[in-house]
Amino acid sequence: MPIVLDQSVQPEDRFISAFEVNKGETLNGQNASIARQRQDAIDRFAELGIPTNDLEAWKYTNIAKVLDRPYALQLAPERPTVVVADDIEPFLVDGLDAHQLVFVNGRLDPTLSDVGALPKGVIVTSLERAGKEHPQLIEAHYGEYADFDDDALTALNTAFVQDGPFVYVPSGTVVEKPIFVLHVTATEDDLMVQPRNLFVVEDGGVAKIVEAQHALSTAHTFTNHVIEAFVGANGNLDHYVIQDEGDQASRVQALYGEHRSDSVLDTHTVTLSGEVVRNNLEITPNGTHCESHLFGLYLGKDEMHVDNHTLVDHVQPDCFSNELYKHVLNDASTGVFNGKVFVRRDSQRINAYQSNKSIVLTDEANIYTKPELEIYADDVQCSHGATTGQLDDEAIFYLRSRGLSEQRARILMLRAFAGDVLDEVAIDALREYLDARVADRFESY
Repeated sequence: MPIVLDQSVQPEDRFISAFEVNKGETLNGQNASIARQRQDAIDRFAELGIPTNDLEAWKYTNIAKVLDRPYALQLAPERPTVVVADDIEPFLVDGLDAHQLVFVNGRLDPTLSDVGALPKGVIVTSLERAGKEHPQLIEAHYGEYADFDDDALTALNTAFVQDGPFVYVPSGTVVEKPIFVLHVTATEDDLMVQPRNLFVVEDGGVAKIVEAQHALSTAHTFTNHVIEAFVGANGNLDHYVIQDEGDQASRVQALYGEHRSDSVLDTHTVTLSGEVVRNNLEITPNGTHCESHLFGLYLGKDEMHVDNHTLVDHVQPDCFSNELYKHVLNDASTGVFNGKVFVRRDSQRINAYQSNKSIVLTDEANIYTKPELEIYADDVQCSHGATTGQLDDEAIFYLRSRGLSEQRARILMLRAFAGDVLDEVAIDALREYLDARVADRFESY
């Protein structure tokens, strides 16, 4: 049964108390490398506390407000909710031929998953199973990239982690078909889940991973999600996230990625719905001649609040990074972008580009943007920029003079604006799916 947090104490104390009660077999029955980090993580969470607006990094996002609800924690291993194939059919991507994993309330549902035939040595399974069947891989990679020393919610995830997707691609192996990971929340009561992803692509490996996040629930949910990704030398990981859980869902998602020499790490985040969504991305090109690409698209409606924080930490010379985040804000929605490129002293010959562009459609919508460069090397080419505005009245007039209605003119311009991000999607079926979803949203603007 789910464990309901004690509402008579402060939110931090609720989690600490729940950990103390359940830190025996319920939490520590996993792989030893996972279990031994739990106590350190909850201790650090107790020191840091839930982030507040007093912290510069959380100045515009009040995550404490949505965390202060009577959530239950799903810690028991049994399947809490029965979800059938018809339930998830609307969340699948038409035409996407993929290895499929489905997680319901943070736990693998094998009845809905079908990974099919995999190349030799490739592992596509759950983190819980991998801890039992491949402990050496977990020992080598789990917790190596997600640093909870300065992040309270990463610490909280590390303390309570139960399950999540695990993908391993051995050296020199190309996984031709995408790996599709569907995360579904299905609950009648307010629920908090804390999935943990671990993606490992060894030297020369190639993989595409698509994560879709949806809900079958009308209850309030909070997802505290941590993703660790490692790409070895000459490897390539193309990672996609579709966030569309509905107005009742809040989420903090942290992606920690590290990649080595001559590798490519791409990540794409498309946010279509949610109450409060915070995406933290920390990418470390830890080798020479790395390429890092970060793309984001947020379509705001109603009172949605989405906060994208990115950090590309250039610790080695001769690397390239590129960021492009776009927001379209309607109604009383809010967007936040804080992107930072950090170039260390010996990281010469870095090319780094960062751009955030926003369209605000109403007087009630808000955008807060802060692109940053922190550079300690002298042989670099780095630039950043942010633009915020409304649709161009002259361009709309021109399109109307060519026979389009005002609504069609607006939709055409918005689709062109979003197209810069969608064009970077390398999977045809996924790009067509996203283009259709974006077009449907613009029809309602």
